[in-house]
Amino acid sequence: MQIQGTTKLLGVMGDPVEHSLSPAMHNAAIAHLGIDYVYLPFPVKPAKLATAVAGLAAIGVKGFNLTIPHKQAIIPLLSEVSPLAQSVGAVNTVCWTEQGWVGTNTDVAGFLAPLRSLNQSLNRDWKHTKVVILGAGGAARAVVAGCRELGCTEILMVGRNRDKLAAFAESWLNTPISVPLTVHPWEELSMVLPETGLLVNTTPIGMYPQVERSPLSDADFTCLNSQTIVYDLIYTPSPTQFLQQAKAVGAIAIDGSEMLVQQGAAALKIWIEQPVPVEVMRQALHQKLGLAT
Repeated sequence: MQIQGTTKLLGVMGDPVEHSLSPAMHNAAIAHLGIDYVYLPFPVKPAKLATAVAGLAAIGVKGFNLTIPHKQAIIPLLSEVSPLAQSVGAVNTVCWTEQGWVGTNTDVAGFLAPLRSLNQSLNRDWKHTKVVILGAGGAARAVVAGCRELGCTEILMVGRNRDKLAAFAESWLNTPISVPLTVHPWEELSMVLPETGLLVNTTPIGMYPQVERSPLSDADFTCLNSQTIVYDLIYTPSPTQFLQQAKAVGAIAIDGSEMLVQQGAAALKIWIEQPVPVEVMRQALHQKLGLAT
């Protein structure tokens, strides 16, 4: 890939963003396709979000992804938001059009991909699967929408901020997505975890550089078993401390790498308006994570 005066810009905006492996994944696909693009990291503090978005428009950036903590804060800055992203209440992919910035959400499809692949062997009855989601931010919204699409009828949110949890639950009331959602403060975790079929961490706890941390203690995992799916949206480090704890009790562990690949492939397809090499993106990501065979 050769950067030149005609090269079109794409990227990922977040705080932090230094850990992101999206540039490696996207640039591998760009090189494979032989197109005149480059994908860059854009470190942006929350207070500078509006300035950054205007700046990216000013220099002709074609599109960008969003990661923590911008997926909800970006919405008022966009000219248009897709119906899915409106329902989820979070945007992870933005594209420049003649009307301005248009936002959508590819996280839902990305989140579901490894679960649907796994379900071919598990044949899980999602309607009767208890789902526990840790955290109530933008990533959690995509998880809730994905679980509802699977047909889950028992979704429990656990968070540390009671006001944020209440606002999270209330925000789904006027959306097209009917969600059977209950919220619980962190102090109720021990009561919530038993009989969990799917446990999802949407918090940044355990993300690089705080690789030794986990949202749960070893004792919290004792009520889980070999039929529990433990899903961490974090993909670096791989595995996280959270997933190491899950494996220690025999649970099924899924990290965020395949979600990253699938949401990234969907975003790149939007930007370049042509099919993208998903396997090339997956191999590039696995190589960066040290998972390549």
